[in-house]
Amino acid sequence: MRRVFKISDIAAARSELQYFHHRFYLSKRLTDPTTIPDPKPTSARWFSTEESESSSKPIMDLYAQFANKWVYAEVRAKEALIEQVSVFRDELMKNVKDETSFETFLEVEGWNLFKMYSDGAALLELLRLLEESSPSLAIKVFNWRRRRGDNRRPISSEEYVKGIKIAGRMKNVDLAVEIFMEAATNRIKNVSTYNALMGAYMYNGLSEKCQSVYRDLRQDINCCPTSVTFNMLISLFGQRVLTDQMESVFQEMKDLNISPDLNTYNNMIAGYLTAWMWDSMENTYHTMMETGSVYPDLSTHLLMLRGYAHSGNLEKMEEIYEMVGSHVREKHISLIRAMICAYCSSSYTHRVKRIEELMRLIPENEYRPWLNVLLIRVYAEENLVDEMDRSIDEAFEHNTSVNTVKIMRCIAGSYFRNNAVERLAKFIKRAEDSGWRIYRSLYHGLMVMLSSEKRLQEMEQVVIEMEKFNYGYSKRTLYILYKAYSEQEEGYRHKFHRVLGLMCKHGYGVPS
Repeated sequence: MRRVFKISDIAAARSELQYFHHRFYLSKRLTDPTTIPDPKPTSARWFSTEESESSSKPIMDLYAQFANKWVYAEVRAKEALIEQVSVFRDELMKNVKDETSFETFLEVEGWNLFKMYSDGAALLELLRLLEESSPSLAIKVFNWRRRRGDNRRPISSEEYVKGIKIAGRMKNVDLAVEIFMEAATNRIKNVSTYNALMGAYMYNGLSEKCQSVYRDLRQDINCCPTSVTFNMLISLFGQRVLTDQMESVFQEMKDLNISPDLNTYNNMIAGYLTAWMWDSMENTYHTMMETGSVYPDLSTHLLMLRGYAHSGNLEKMEEIYEMVGSHVREKHISLIRAMICAYCSSSYTHRVKRIEELMRLIPENEYRPWLNVLLIRVYAEENLVDEMDRSIDEAFEHNTSVNTVKIMRCIAGSYFRNNAVERLAKFIKRAEDSGWRIYRSLYHGLMVMLSSEKRLQEMEQVVIEMEKFNYGYSKRTLYILYKAYSEQEEGYRHKFHRVLGLMCKHGYGVPS
């Protein structure tokens, strides 16, 4: 049967290792009568010669064996704690509806569990498990802990920090402040509690109060800000596009000899990305690479991928995508859409091919109206009428409407360049019924196309349709009619003269 190591095993292992080390060292000294005491520290003399190095190898091997034993014991102890607390959590949730049984269960079963861990690890683990699934229950447990009190094991700063954090996530800022003040009264206020309260304010969008807590922290002679403190401020200013303040905080951090960590650089990159400061974003990324102490992680690369997509840097965007593509395809479809948007806005020769490759990675249930309209514009610009019609059909199916004249002109222009008069007529009719942006030039384009095919009756019907939308005779409308009738036989002379009269009436003059 596999043996589970306990805390007593770790103590025994350490004592055993110290015994062997002490015994081996003394035996070496006693067997050499000519040994002269060395003024150098023992550790320095121990590794000064090849002989001593070879002699110490068994000791190091033995140490490694016991070190592995300690690590294994710590892992097993952590797993046992999580298992115990998980079982307790499940039982607790069964008693939550009855306030009396809830309190009794915490007093009896809960306290027996919590006092087994003098560092509060059991309660912290319980709060961690409840934080995401049931934050209100987590607060009830924490408030019970506050009321319970125990001089033998007062509430630790870690417990106060967790309580402040949960209260902030529940958007109960007043409770977070109350817990912070209680920690201060109990002389447990430290930089972690300051950071927790800053985080609670930041989570609830109270940036001014977050900065106020930071100022209080700087005035507290017993506390010094940490990288966590500055990371929150950098993130706060970055989200609000206050890049000057963000950079000032970063400089202050360096002035205090606090080394930027991974979160620091990621927050800086995110801030520059939000402000669309592409050069600063890339410089921060390169600085991070050059330091050698902090290396980009997945979050860094995802930020850079989005930044390069928004800035239209297709080459570097694809380089980053090569690194994190599998993760993006699985969990970050929004970045696939950002890449498609980058290609739609570019003049890349084979952009349609690449767009369609990326579109195949998007699930059918991930439809986005703005992306559909963007594809319509691209296909229109590329004169791909069939592909454009498919995207238009998809937009009608999803009740997506186009409200910009620019897109409608692209669509009409594509039909006009491809002489697709029937498709244009059908599109205008569907656009009218679906509430799309209708404008006069759509009808003018259709009139010109019908006139060129001498389908004058249909052209006149377009004029009648225009009047339904209060589009009367404009200068452009009359010029199209004038040209159409002037090229016909005698049967249309009366219509030709009528158009001439309207042109003179409105003062447009006769075209040369």
